[in-house]
Amino acid sequence: MSEVELAGKKKLILISGRAHPQLSADIARELDTELHPTEARTFANGEIYARFGESVRGTDAFVIQSHCAPINEWLMEQLIMVDALKRASAKRITVVAPYYPYARQDKKTRGREPISARLVADLFKAAGADRIMSVDIHAAQIQGFFDGPFDHLFAMPVLLEHFRAQLDPSEVTVVSPDMGRVRVADIWSDKLGAPLAIIHKRRDPLVPNQVTVHEIVGDVEGRVCLIVDDLIDTGRTIVKAAEALKNAGAKGVVVAATHAVFSDPATEILQSDFIDKVVVTDTLPIPEDKRWDRLEVLSIAPTIANAIREVFGEGSVTAMFDGAA
Repeated sequence: MSEVELAGKKKLILISGRAHPQLSADIARELDTELHPTEARTFANGEIYARFGESVRGTDAFVIQSHCAPINEWLMEQLIMVDALKRASAKRITVVAPYYPYARQDKKTRGREPISARLVADLFKAAGADRIMSVDIHAAQIQGFFDGPFDHLFAMPVLLEHFRAQLDPSEVTVVSPDMGRVRVADIWSDKLGAPLAIIHKRRDPLVPNQVTVHEIVGDVEGRVCLIVDDLIDTGRTIVKAAEALKNAGAKGVVVAATHAVFSDPATEILQSDFIDKVVVTDTLPIPEDKRWDRLEVLSIAPTIANAIREVFGEGSVTAMFDGAA
């Protein structure tokens, strides 16, 4: 091989933040590689430092960070790692954020509010990111906030495979927990060949994390109701929905969600008698003290690894999801 060919040879490296090292390790294993040696630490005053143990010059770098609590610290760490890669002459830098930070602040609902999801995209760009990769972002419009390619991955295939093996589609009704998730629930309904129901709810904009369920549109009596959502935060919305479904005659309620945010007191209230099972992916770390016997966690690492492989090989991420991405 000539020197010119050697010089043009691409090299992929995976950089891991400290928020969810297990997921990063799982992704590396799926790609049959190792995580790039990285030194990251937090000083006594809270400042974050990051340095790479080996050269990153000319590499195709993927910086993996899950944005759990303390979310601002992990966001800052990822930004610093991106900046370090840029200054060390990495050829292309992709931010891999399985759970996109501040995704729920994607628009202004009242005057004098920020659009924080846009601010985060601007920060990634300013730090030196060329591309963003994320799973089941809260609002599709966030893809347009970043001035560059944005790979929107879906956990639905992983979850669907699980439920096809666990549930009888003839007994299932797919339930959208609110009007904002109807499109996603409708896709689930088509994929499973199951009817769709919608829960109409009202949320007081002045009182965070408080929901009142108003009515159920669709037949749920005697059915196993599969509630599908992108994330579970405190769990109050899901439990209210499950209670309404059981009161309407549902014989079972199963919850499927991509992101297990599980802010307190989620793990306590999700163990409600109204919920038979909760199934999530591991886009966010779930410590043992936040797990219970009716919680099932599926691995998202193969999905992210396949997307990284496609991006590195100049392939199609959209083709992974039958054109739905």
